[in-house]
Amino acid sequence: MARAHRNTRPLPDEEAYRRSASQIGWQVMAVCAALVVIGGGVILAFVFWQTTPTEAAKPVQPGEIQVRLDPGELILATVLLATGAVICAGLAARLIARRAVYPLDEAFRLQRRFVADVSHELRTPLAVIDARAQQLAALTPPGDARQSVLVDLRQDTRIMASVIDAMLATASGAEQGTGTAALDESVSAVARDLGEVARQFGVTVVAKSEALTVAAPAQVVRRCLVALVDNAIDHAPEGSVVKIAGVKRGGEAVMTVSDEGDGIQGIAAERVFDRFAQGDAPATARGAARTSKGIGLALVRELCSAHGGRVTVARSGPGGTVFELAFPLAERTGDH
Repeated sequence: MARAHRNTRPLPDEEAYRRSASQIGWQVMAVCAALVVIGGGVILAFVFWQTTPTEAAKPVQPGEIQVRLDPGELILATVLLATGAVICAGLAARLIARRAVYPLDEAFRLQRRFVADVSHELRTPLAVIDARAQQLAALTPPGDARQSVLVDLRQDTRIMASVIDAMLATASGAEQGTGTAALDESVSAVARDLGEVARQFGVTVVAKSEALTVAAPAQVVRRCLVALVDNAIDHAPEGSVVKIAGVKRGGEAVMTVSDEGDGIQGIAAERVFDRFAQGDAPATARGAARTSKGIGLALVRELCSAHGGRVTVARSGPGGTVFELAFPLAERTGDH
């Protein structure tokens, strides 16, 4: 019977912890070496000063003990003692550092396992939903207005499946995917999908974007925009408009998401991207009904950073909040 070989290659987080422990050990070793050199230098200087002709010619006073040392042997003994002390200190520091970071390593390991388990369990229900939507589409007569809704539903399940695949890849420590995205298509798709959600609360979502190619996967751009627009809808009062715009600025594609709410309250604007950071609940029907955990905007920042982008709060006040999302533009290979 063939035996499956388990991949024992450490994950990137585990390698980072090991490197951190080693770096701490080397740094402590360097500090100990510096202290030993300084202390040993002072001791050797004092000893050699005592061996100068002037000091050596002084008569031994009552109660004093005269000791004769060989300078070469003294230096050798000092070097050996100092080297041993530095090595022992470095090894001890590395061991202590590894024990200190172990709880963090274990916490991240549990987090990765949880994400992997949840992502894996969600794949089957999504496949079932997609199959049923496909079956329902086959039972719907051609030309029926419901056909377009079923097409969007299947597209949403595929998007959700790609998000789950990305979560699994992240949990396994795989490298971030690469690709490009058509900015105008991503902006239009997000406005169309979330526009249905916003309409239930009397909010309109409008979008306008230049035809640009972003140096980031379409899935990443969409996830970032969805989180920002979803947050804007939470804060948008009934009868207001949430706007999405995409323009070229230098070598970047810059997207802005703005609402007409009361602005960020109860927390500093620069902290809204911190994980689990939460401000005051928005005074809107949708915002009051939802329970925010302060994760969505933190994920946006992490996704942006992983693909060379950035996200900031451009403005926030009584007139509303404007988020600015930027990704590098893709290089055009067809130009000569």
